[in-house]
Amino acid sequence: MDFTLPKEYQMLQRTLREFVESELAPVARDTDRLERQTDANIRKLGQMGMLGMPFPQKYGGAGAGELGYCLLMEEVSRVDSSTCTIIGAHIGIGAMTIYLDGNEEQKQKYLVPAARGEMLAAFALTEPGAGSDAASIRTTAVRKGDEYILNGSKIWITNGPTAGVLTVFAVTDKALGARGGVTAFLVEPTFEGFSVGKLYDKMGIRGSGTAEIIMQDCRVPKQNVLGKVGLGFVTAMKTLDGGRLGLGAGSLGGASAALDDLIAYAKRKLACGPHGRMEALAHQQYVQWAVADIAADLYALRQMVYHCAWLCDRGEKFSQQSAIVKMFGSDIAGRTIERVQQIMGQDGVMVGSNIERGMRDERISRIFEGTNEIQRTVIAGEIFKQVGIRL
Repeated sequence: MDFTLPKEYQMLQRTLREFVESELAPVARDTDRLERQTDANIRKLGQMGMLGMPFPQKYGGAGAGELGYCLLMEEVSRVDSSTCTIIGAHIGIGAMTIYLDGNEEQKQKYLVPAARGEMLAAFALTEPGAGSDAASIRTTAVRKGDEYILNGSKIWITNGPTAGVLTVFAVTDKALGARGGVTAFLVEPTFEGFSVGKLYDKMGIRGSGTAEIIMQDCRVPKQNVLGKVGLGFVTAMKTLDGGRLGLGAGSLGGASAALDDLIAYAKRKLACGPHGRMEALAHQQYVQWAVADIAADLYALRQMVYHCAWLCDRGEKFSQQSAIVKMFGSDIAGRTIERVQQIMGQDGVMVGSNIERGMRDERISRIFEGTNEIQRTVIAGEIFKQVGIRL
């Protein structure tokens, strides 16, 4: 078994790190404070091929697969979780639905410009009464001639305020339930009856726009049905597998940055040693143990993330593994940042510090794209399925 990252991906990783450190890191605090990512940086991300990282070159992508996408998410999240969230919603669940289930015409019309960074994509599944229980959606779609008429609302839609195309899930046959009665649609914000509702004021990831989406007799052409009528829930679930993997990669980057901050702090911060002398905090045993514990967690998470990416790129099933990566990764990020903040004391809670922002940004990772409680249900379901028990 060869665990060496191929040379082209090592080069990609270096390029990504140089970009995020030179372009994203200097404005990360302003992105959070002003609650928006700069249009210039989004354009740069597109021009460099980052917004189409996993997609084939024939669709405007970089052709780097899930491995390249995870490298992107890890590096960006080291400096700015808001931008990482924009990218994840755009690639991992927005454009990915089109790549997985779109026909050739849809891919040319939507995926190509999305991969080139000419438009952002979004994924609209969550509703007021259907969050973790995504099968309970109430938005309806009724066929009338050459169109479908959509009615309902979606909430907490990342990229909702700025997306050029949204994958919207609606009930087309209530009697069939989730697995047969839900259909996915590609909706443009210019369609009649579509509007953006309230914008959410969030604790963290404040630089990524999150909005309510309202469809009131929204007219969607029949050619904008994504995949097959009635199989939208299947599209949603397989898309979320990749999305969860991307979140795990983002958690890896955020936690790695927190460890770097702790090491730098322990090197420069002075504390009273055992003989009354002032010495670097790194000499304190509790700091050494914290660094060791965090390093062990990150080592385990990194193997999980990139093994799961390898499975995905090989075309193998990875639903169970991606749920583990999302759950484990976000749990690790949470306890890592909290531990670092505790050691840094007042320095870790000062507004504007990386750790203070990281604490606010990280919290959502254990909630969106399926709470960690839901991930445990998914994992157990996959395990019991292997022995003939369907939960």
